[in-house]
Amino acid sequence: MTTSPIGRRGFLKGALGVGALAATGSLAAACAAPGGTGAQPSKLAAPAASASSAKGEITIWNRSGDLFKVFDAAIAKFREAYPNVKVNHQAVDIDAKLANTLISGTDVPDGSFWDDAKIGGQAEHLFDLTDLIAPYKDRTSAYKLSVNTVDGKIYGVPWDLDPGLLWYREDVLDKAGIDPATLATYDDLLKAARTIKEKDPKTKPIHLEKTPFLSQLWLEMLANQQGTSLTDAQGKLRLDSEEYRRIFAWIQGAVKDDLVTHAPYLEQTDVNTLDNGQQVFVPWAIWWSFAPQQLLKNTKGKWRAAPLPAWTPGGARSGAMGGSSFIIPAKAKNPELAWLLYEFLCFKEPGYTAVYGPNDVYPGGLSTSIPSYTPAADPAKPLFKPIDALGGQDLWKVAVEAGASIPAAAPIPWWWAQSVDYLGNNMQRLMEGKMSPDQVISDSAEKIQKNLIDRS
Repeated sequence: MTTSPIGRRGFLKGALGVGALAATGSLAAACAAPGGTGAQPSKLAAPAASASSAKGEITIWNRSGDLFKVFDAAIAKFREAYPNVKVNHQAVDIDAKLANTLISGTDVPDGSFWDDAKIGGQAEHLFDLTDLIAPYKDRTSAYKLSVNTVDGKIYGVPWDLDPGLLWYREDVLDKAGIDPATLATYDDLLKAARTIKEKDPKTKPIHLEKTPFLSQLWLEMLANQQGTSLTDAQGKLRLDSEEYRRIFAWIQGAVKDDLVTHAPYLEQTDVNTLDNGQQVFVPWAIWWSFAPQQLLKNTKGKWRAAPLPAWTPGGARSGAMGGSSFIIPAKAKNPELAWLLYEFLCFKEPGYTAVYGPNDVYPGGLSTSIPSYTPAADPAKPLFKPIDALGGQDLWKVAVEAGASIPAAAPIPWWWAQSVDYLGNNMQRLMEGKMSPDQVISDSAEKIQKNLIDRS
């Protein structure tokens, strides 16, 4: 089932769940890093009101675009369940406005959509939602809980989960005699890529990302697969590790064997090489499903999704790439009512079905992420339909099973976007053959520590 057309820029802002991730110097100074000190956060208690007695008005911020329309329709279902609660649903440039609004404490919304990557650094300005999340904690993705947790307290209502998948050309693998089920490790993926290239020398089968920001986001997906991330829960850098060195060595080997297409995500060069058969494998998040549904012409219907390969035999077959949650500012006027809305959208029926199921914007359902709440992510009860552009594949089942294997992580440091100037840029040098894995690690770690961590 295809979806209605959306612009690529709007899609990137809405579906990545990472937005611009920009952090200015003044904002950085005002943010409390994970494990740091700041004002004692307020704890939000469960509302005593029932659905029939809950009454009041709330202002909710979301990003503009198609996701805003999806949430607007889902909020209509909330109004049916809570008829005496008025919801002012507003489209806002959250990346530009939310952080400064939280810091100033002026005209704050009662709740807002926000990137997981920004929540940890703003904990002192948010309600502690630990007690409210507690009834749902055991049935929520460990990864989503971990990135919303600072010093043992939960500050975001987990929404989407963006599992990494291996996207591949089914027809090319069939012709080469490769069973996708045999791609169990990243070494298997390199072997398959060599086989394909031997049969068709013009191919450079594996996509490597050419933009520093997205390449670093992709790197974190691969690190998350191995149970690590750029920093630990206390904010200590852990780039110099076996896990990151394993990823960089794999990239170096793929480049040396001429097995990669180094292109920017879904820009014209990327689309052309995907459509002309040069690219065969794209290890990427679920939101790559946008490409065959909206951009690819010659190869539409020929792509399929599988779990990512594991880094070691028996290892996790997915990692998270991006993601968003909902926050309730500590200075919100009606935080209890905002909680009722987010509880409904994330943990209750018909809330999560209204978000992910078929709607006017996405007739087949929202297929660029899956719910992080496991009862909503039931492999046997798909919320979005099989996708024609993937040859009718049941992407829901593949993504949900992959999402269940994603390891927990740590809060994302506030300076993550700024570190792209070092790590993301050095990854590009690695992909161009200009730096070694050890050089990427030593140079990036030194500059991140000196220019970001030590100055925070």
